[in-house]
Order: sequence, then structure tokens, then C-alpha cells
Amino acid sequence: LDFYPHDELEKLIERSSVLLGVHLVDQAAKELAIRSRGTPRIANRLLRRVRDWAVVHNLKDVNRESVIEALSLYQIDTQGLDRLDIAVLKAIVNQFNGGPVGLNNLAAMVGEEAETVETVCEPYLVREGFLIRTPKGRVATEKAWQHLGLKAPDNVR
Repeated sequence: LDFYPHDELEKLIERSSVLLGVHLVDQAAKELAIRSRGTPRIANRLLRRVRDWAVVHNLKDVNRESVIEALSLYQIDTQGLDRLDIAVLKAIVNQFNGGPVGLNNLAAMVGEEAETVETVCEPYLVREGFLIRTPKGRVATEKAWQHLGLKAPDNVR
């Protein structure tokens, strides 16, 4: 699976917004691109969610702040992490002291199938530097600890 750079996703979002009748202003497309995990399908899904939110709030123009507010409602954070991604990171950090932890144990802790964690969460978490896969299991990086608002132990980089 190839991931798209933010600038390409931004163009895709701008084109899709015209088709959906959403008027994006003030870096709204850029904010959506950043949170789209490098994936056009996710970019379009988030755009539809923002459109629905804008309709409910009777907005003609959707700006960056509107995108941030709408996506927070859907628990999509500033890095594009969703509820499951955060649950995975919290489990590794809080339950397993940062890791390593095996896939099956991790999946059980977050209440998901191992395949879901491995195919949905891990590729993005690894690519963005939140997680390292080692022979002994998954390990949270310093970036993961920081993203959760925690100080990483001295042995974590």
C-alpha cells in the first residue's frame, strides 16, 4: 500500500469537496490531509464527516477550526490517530510499560482481533514513528509516550 503525501491529498480533498458541495477555506483541506493517514479513502471519509458536521451547524464555509472541531467529535486527533490507535498506544505504555508486547496480548487488551490491530493500526503507527515492531513484540517509541502526554523512560528513544 502506497501512502500519499499531504500535498497530493490536499488536492484530492479540494476536488472532492467541490463534488460534495463543501466550500473549504483557511487551510481546511490541509488539516484534513494531515489527518488522513496518507490514504485517499480515509481523506474522503473524513471530508464527508466534516460535511455532515457543517450541515448540522448550518455553515456555508468550512475552515480549519471547523475541521478540528468536527474531527474531535469523531475522536480523530491532530496526527490522524483514532480511538483504536490511541487504545493500542495506551495499552502498550500503561499495561506493558512501553513493551515489548506480543500481538495477541495487545489485541486482547484493546478488545480487537489481532488481525485488525496488525493490518489497520500498526502500519500507520509504525510509519509515523509511534511504534516499533521487534522480534519480542511491539514497543512504544518516545513519540508515542509524548503523544499521550507522558514522559518516556530513559531507555526509550
